[in-house]
Formats: sequence, C-alpha cells, structure tokens
Amino acid sequence: MSLGLYRLPKAVMQLAVTTWNINSVRLRFPIVRDLLLAEEPDVLCLQETKTPDDRFPAADFAAIGYGHQAYIGNKGYNGVAILSKLPFAARDAMAMCGRADARHISVTLGEGAGAASGVDIHNFYVPAGGDEPDPAINDKFAHKLAFLADMDRWARDGRPTARPAVLVGDLNIAPYESDVWSHKQLLDVVSHTPVETETLEKLRAGHGWTDAIRTLRPEPEKVYTWWSYRAQDWQASDRGRRLDHVWLSPGLAGKLQSLRIWREARSWERPSDHVPVTVRLSL
Repeated sequence: MSLGLYRLPKAVMQLAVTTWNINSVRLRFPIVRDLLLAEEPDVLCLQETKTPDDRFPAADFAAIGYGHQAYIGNKGYNGVAILSKLPFAARDAMAMCGRADARHISVTLGEGAGAASGVDIHNFYVPAGGDEPDPAINDKFAHKLAFLADMDRWARDGRPTARPAVLVGDLNIAPYESDVWSHKQLLDVVSHTPVETETLEKLRAGHGWTDAIRTLRPEPEKVYTWWSYRAQDWQASDRGRRLDHVWLSPGLAGKLQSLRIWREARSWERPSDHVPVTVRLSL
C-alpha cells in the first residue's frame, strides 16, 4: 500500500474527513482497517454498508480508535455510517422521499473535537437510478430525481450551509465532462445525463456548496473515483467516473488544505468498485 501521507504542521488544527462507498462493510472491513491505519482521518463516512445495525462491526472500529459512531443500515443493501475519533454533539438521519432506506446520516462534532467543534457532517447515498434514464418507464430513475429534489428542499429549508458543514457521499452523478472517461459516449448513460448533471450542479452551486475535489484538481483534468467491476482490467481501460463527492459550506471552503483520492485501493484485495477520498481542512 502506498502511503504518501500529507501532514499539516502540528501548530495548525485540522480536520480530516474520508468518504468511501465500501459495498459491504463487514465483507471489506480488513481494507477499511488498512485505510484507517494508513490515512488516520478524524472522521470516516461510509456508504452502502449493507448490514443491519445489530451486525455492524462497531466494536472492531472502536478497537482502532473510532469509538464515536452513527450508523443506519439494512440487510444486503444501502446503509450509511459515520465513524469518528471525535465526539458528537448531535446526530440525525433523514428519511429521504419518505423512505426509511438508510441513505442519509449526519452528525455535529461536539465538545472535545477542538477547533472542529460545531462542524456538521452530512453523509448521503443517492440512488444509482437503474439503467434507463427515463422516469416514465424506470421507477429507479424517478426515485433518483425525487431524491435530488428532496435534497434541494432540505438545502433550501434547512439552510445547512449557514453553519460550518461538510457534505460527502456517493452521489452517483459525474457532473462535469472530465468526470467521465467519455463525455459524448456517456451522455445517455445514467450518472452523466444532462438532467442529472444539471440538477446536481444547481443543487451544489445554488446553495453555496464548494466542490472540494474540483477546487484542488480543476477541469480539464480527468478525475475518477469509481471503476466498474465489469472491466477485465480496470487500470488498462481506465473507464472511470467521479461519483463520490466532498462539498464544503462557505464557512469551510477557505479552509481546504489537501485532497487525496486513493486510486490504488481499487486494486486491493476484494476491493469496492469505489475508492476512498480524503480532504483535510485547517481550522
């Protein structure tokens, strides 16, 4: 495993947050542990944990220093979790689209989190949307668009960007041309259709969120966080998409220090099809 870790001077307070669609936390706990021991983020946000709450490996995470935990899940699908070295002052989970299907969880870092106290962290897992980008014939795509509309209402009514906040997750949309291996070939493919990309950008920019990844790795650089299991050699074909995101509220946008996309994790033993993304903020 290549480390290459970035370290701020000790005098600078920082907050490191990692997001990862792990595609079964129990199956892949060994590589999650390896990542945590190498990267040492303060907070880890997971999506697609695929486990009911009573089977979540809470004790295993606590044993390696992540004893502050918030998670919700189902057997075999969806599920989100936030694991932290820092304590929580509050936690919440929204039933998006009126469904209790474990696609959102949030925490507020509390007393004992130092300069990070009061920072909200929102972890989302947006529906993939199926194969056909037509809500009239594809209920999964209709659900995806409804979910994005729910996120927009939440952002408008709840005003999450009025506070220091980090929004992360598998948003299942690659919004920019350089977020996919071929813009032209994927225009009709779910995750890069105009209705999805335009809706996501309106949600992000319209409510004041800053795209942390594109701040430090701006277009036209190709940036991916997901490579399909269907590829026989994912590295050779390199047909990736940037489906995983980190957004910062205006109060934190100027605090962004570094970014790491763990591309090598796609080749680890029994990998997820997504790779971890870590941002570090100076506070």
